[in-house]
Amino acid sequence: MSERGNVAARPASRGGGVATWVDHHLYSVVSALGRVFRKPWAALLTIAVMALALALPLGLWLVLGNLERLAGNVERAREISVFLKQDVDAARAAALADELRARGNIASVEHRTPAQGIESLRAEAGLGDIIDAIGGDNPLPHVLVVSPAGDELRVASSLAQLPEAQLVQHDAQWRQRLDTWLRFGGRVAWVLAALLGLGALLVVGNTVRLDIQSRREEIGVLQLLGATDGFIRRPFLYLGAWYGLAAGALATALLAAVGIALQEPLAALASSYGSQFALAGIDLRWALLVLGGATLLGWFGAGLVTGHFLRQTRPTET
Repeated sequence: MSERGNVAARPASRGGGVATWVDHHLYSVVSALGRVFRKPWAALLTIAVMALALALPLGLWLVLGNLERLAGNVERAREISVFLKQDVDAARAAALADELRARGNIASVEHRTPAQGIESLRAEAGLGDIIDAIGGDNPLPHVLVVSPAGDELRVASSLAQLPEAQLVQHDAQWRQRLDTWLRFGGRVAWVLAALLGLGALLVVGNTVRLDIQSRREEIGVLQLLGATDGFIRRPFLYLGAWYGLAAGALATALLAAVGIALQEPLAALASSYGSQFALAGIDLRWALLVLGGATLLGWFGAGLVTGHFLRQTRPTET
């Protein structure tokens, strides 16, 4: 690095300036990676601490995303079921569905006949044997499933005023509570991400600081030779970036391993309730975002520490 400092201290030729800049970046990338492998156990400890700090908020975000899926589709939770009176026939139910579709505050209306209701009970509730044993006439009414386009409570209140309506079922209160809990969980995840991200920043910053201290004399010589702060800072920035990239990869691997470990027992639990729910794993886009964010975090932490050191040690003219 000292030889390259001499190169940096001299004005670069106009034709070779870009080539020298690229060459030093490549040299800094490789030399920083070499310094990571030079102290494998210390590097592994730093990477592991950073990975755990990253994995906790990321894991919470994954849990919240799966909870949203487990709770069901948001649009389905907004549906309002209107159970019509027993004396309402199929023609009147279909006409009423058309009337409701014409309203501006209603997005869609699905008409479910009593026969469809029976088949739904057979398929979803597993009551086929009981229904066959009871026999007789179908006791279920016609049902209109309404998807509101405006205020759900107002739409539900207006539907309850219909003379044909026997019962209006609306899960707005349950959905609002679920949304509140999910928003609270998301806020907790952001707070944890900020706190643990700061912890990861301090970890990589302290590691780079120790590396700077071990090369203090070399840095002093480069400063006396006229090397710029950017030239001196560059290897340490890449060192922090390598730590961040490795920590992001380890955090992603840990979360993937946890997901694999929980997949089978969760599938067995879901199947016991007649559900096909499965954990949403880590996709490529999500993994790349984690790796990129962790790399930037390591780069930023190294930049803060290196910048502070250079400001303290920069020679002054007398």
